[in-house]
Amino acid sequence: MSNDTNTPEGRDYRETLFLPTTDFPMRAGLPKVEPVWLEKWDEENLYEALREDAKGRPEFMIHDGPPYANGHLHIGHAMNKILKDLVVRTKQMSGFDADYIPGWDCHGLPIEWKVEEQFRQKGKAKRDVDPSEFRKACREYATEWVGIQREEFKRLGVVGNWDDPYLTMDYASEATIVEEFLKVGMSGQMRRGSKPVMWSPVEQTALAEAEVEYEDRKANVIWVKFPIASIGPTLVRGGLEEHDEVLKGLASGAAIVIWTTTPWTIPANRAVSYSPSIAYSLYECTELEADLPFEPWIKPGDRLVVADARVETVMGAAKAAKWKKVGSVSTDTLSKLTLAHPLRDADLGGYQFDVPMLSGDHVTDDAGTGFVHTAPSHGEDDYNVWLSSGRSTADIPETLDDLGCYTKECPGFEGLDVIRIDGKKRGQDGKANKAVMDAVMGAGNLLARGMTTLRDAHSWRSKAPVIRRATPQWFISMDVADESGKTLREKAMAAIAETKFTPERGRARLSSMVEGRPDWLISRQRAWGVPLTLFVNKQTGDILNDSDVNDRIVAAVEQGGADAWFVTSSDIFLGDQYNAEDFEKVTDILDVWFDSGTTHAFTLEKRGLKWPADLYLEGSDQHRGWFQSSLLESCATRGRAPYEGVLTHGFVVAQDGRKMSKSLGNGIEPDEVCKQFGAEIMRIWVGSTDYTDDPAFGKDIIAANVDSYRKLRNTMRYLLGALHGFDDSERVAVQDMPSLEQWMLHRLTEVDAKVRAAFEAYDFQAAFKELQVFTNNDVSAVYFDIRKDSLYCDAPDDIRRRSCRTVMDELFKCLTAWFAPVMVFTCEEAWRLRFPEAGSVHLRQFPQVPAEWKNEAVASKWSKLFKVRRVVLGALEIERREKRIGSSLEAAPDVYISDAELLAAFDGEVAADIFITSDVNLKSETAPETAFSMDDIEGVAVVSAKAEGVKCARSWKIFDPATALPEFPGITPRDAKAVMAWDKVNKSA
Repeated sequence: MSNDTNTPEGRDYRETLFLPTTDFPMRAGLPKVEPVWLEKWDEENLYEALREDAKGRPEFMIHDGPPYANGHLHIGHAMNKILKDLVVRTKQMSGFDADYIPGWDCHGLPIEWKVEEQFRQKGKAKRDVDPSEFRKACREYATEWVGIQREEFKRLGVVGNWDDPYLTMDYASEATIVEEFLKVGMSGQMRRGSKPVMWSPVEQTALAEAEVEYEDRKANVIWVKFPIASIGPTLVRGGLEEHDEVLKGLASGAAIVIWTTTPWTIPANRAVSYSPSIAYSLYECTELEADLPFEPWIKPGDRLVVADARVETVMGAAKAAKWKKVGSVSTDTLSKLTLAHPLRDADLGGYQFDVPMLSGDHVTDDAGTGFVHTAPSHGEDDYNVWLSSGRSTADIPETLDDLGCYTKECPGFEGLDVIRIDGKKRGQDGKANKAVMDAVMGAGNLLARGMTTLRDAHSWRSKAPVIRRATPQWFISMDVADESGKTLREKAMAAIAETKFTPERGRARLSSMVEGRPDWLISRQRAWGVPLTLFVNKQTGDILNDSDVNDRIVAAVEQGGADAWFVTSSDIFLGDQYNAEDFEKVTDILDVWFDSGTTHAFTLEKRGLKWPADLYLEGSDQHRGWFQSSLLESCATRGRAPYEGVLTHGFVVAQDGRKMSKSLGNGIEPDEVCKQFGAEIMRIWVGSTDYTDDPAFGKDIIAANVDSYRKLRNTMRYLLGALHGFDDSERVAVQDMPSLEQWMLHRLTEVDAKVRAAFEAYDFQAAFKELQVFTNNDVSAVYFDIRKDSLYCDAPDDIRRRSCRTVMDELFKCLTAWFAPVMVFTCEEAWRLRFPEAGSVHLRQFPQVPAEWKNEAVASKWSKLFKVRRVVLGALEIERREKRIGSSLEAAPDVYISDAELLAAFDGEVAADIFITSDVNLKSETAPETAFSMDDIEGVAVVSAKAEGVKCARSWKIFDPATALPEFPGITPRDAKAVMAWDKVNKSA
């Protein structure tokens, strides 16, 4: 306040002011301070202290979805872990025992792929490395990254059991994964089949849908003729006697036309499919396009069968200018046709078999020719229509090997690759497509060719295209009923209906995926992972179901990890009851999604923690990943989901809305933010963001959050300074407080209710916004602004000052608790500075705000006062801008209030204190036309005027000097009282 020493009594009153005093620094220095707090929490073992403190409370369990241990954290990891931390902390402070066990996925392709790269850099291909050595390298790689990521997660202020996390590669975890797998294997829900699956030649393994992404790529497209070989019992070459024009046309060199974007599948063709709902006809080419620079493969007189809806497209592609319809071809006639393979006359041998026509619901006429080239070893629809026609898997050739190269089942093409699996052109077309097209052309059956762009499946790891390939694989059936009489699909759908989703749209997303998903492909042809610990009878193909054998397997894995399966003789597992020669020991490994789907078993159940978990929280991609694999595994083994609720967040994008990427240079790493600004800034970003959408992050957003933090920190600092020396002897009962303090306490009840409800709904953005608005507006801009005069200048025993400090004490206790889940470091710093013996702020519970603080009458009164205050402050701002006043204390405005209710609200209040002026004149008459007013507040107008009198040397208020005490002529009587109190304490000392 006063800097003027020229008072009548010649005294400098600055020392008598009760100014805020605190060691809480204005500048946070978060990058340096945060690691100090992390070390202190480690020394104090905060996690164990939280567990001990929460004993006996209701349990709350959020189960951590395991990230892969294979690289530094990105901003998406940071958002995910901070969100989980917000859940844990808000639940812990809401009266729960909220444990958190972080975990890691340590098996599977993401890690194996990295280790392969390491060996390649040493000049070794994976096939040249002993499997045991390779698995050891994978374990070491994962161990290293678990350690790195653990420290990076801890740096974000995330509290959890970091000393004993769960790892899918721990021997105990691997034993439980085996145990869970065997439960499914022995339940009759698992089968082996040669159904076509997504296969990555680059990675040499089957892939699940969750491991596949769809990208545009250029592809060859060809139209191929399948010559008609016979019509029912009558051979084409045998002649026809009494057939109609269409049959004669079909018998005289006509062909069925197919269209495909995968020419390499032609050698695997075993049928052509048609639809009973499509209209087909026999067409004859009558004229070619003129002036073509090449000779087309179609000739006048050629007869082709295509769907009526596709004839124009097909003839156009073939460069036919004119054609005529010979007649319609019924689907009954189509069903009696037998075709020749288009490579029959290619002089390759091996393609002399007949090609049947099969009816299929998957055939449409919105593209292609209305017919579908059917290779049951390379397409799910092809596979299904082949089996539904009564044919068997025995007739499905294995046309490609693990590297995506033709086998001996494709004479003339053996060894050619479909996709290049190494080198600079990895992922591009291999030699297969061109070789097949040349052969079809040489056989006279290529009608046309071209290029197209299609959206096709790619491995999300290698980014290379994948193919569909029928190989012997293991599946968990979605539609085979178990002993409960229900299928896995039925149980999963029922579990989804019973789960709470945040946001609710997650329910429809997960439901649609489970409702339409195929059987779960669980086998992989890799080295690093948990094996399918099965013995299969070589004669019957049945899985050996023997509890003693299974117990020995589980025990061996528990002792020696997954390696035990590979290195232990089958005789040891099988015992004396069985001859190892009679059984096949399966060496495939489990889909890593099965691993992560079982984490609830060894993280929650085996540790004696709450099961099912209250919440699973991950990104929206996990509807097809972890949410689903956990659901299916648990429903298969326990008949229900392993969670009560599912929370989904979006993906972080750059602040311009584009995807973050290194190539665009718009990515920001968590470590970079921590080093420059502090983790607290990231936590504020997460806590104030709508995570259900795709939240944006960038330099401007960081700057905005830094500004938000600065304001909140200043409020904490002001409270600490204003509460210096406060103790319970000052405390004032709420009923004895001025109405402004009663209003402040009332606001605490309102904020408490909203914040608790938002935390309960995991709506951290709503909670943080409520707290931020309350702190910046109600507390700082209003309450502090009005009460700073009382706080600095009133005597220590003044009821108004004591009431203010009592309210500030409550504000401090509430705000440090409410903000603690987000601002973990700052709230700890503020709390321990004021209460050094009280322990961590994170061991507190959210304060129980007394219900009696709620006072609607006071709230109504102050809502009216604040309306008038807005108009007065608006008028004073103009006076300052025009330099007619410097401070609002120089003013004594005339305030015209025609609204009787607004005027009555001032009863018992000191209006000048509310407006922070030295005086004020409240008037009920009509305001002059020149008075200042606001359009949105009726009945209030202000005429500015300067205060009359002298400036108090202590508080700077303008006052009538005639009212001053004789011994203190330069200050107000109020200030004189405070000085006397100060003198009594300090001069006697």
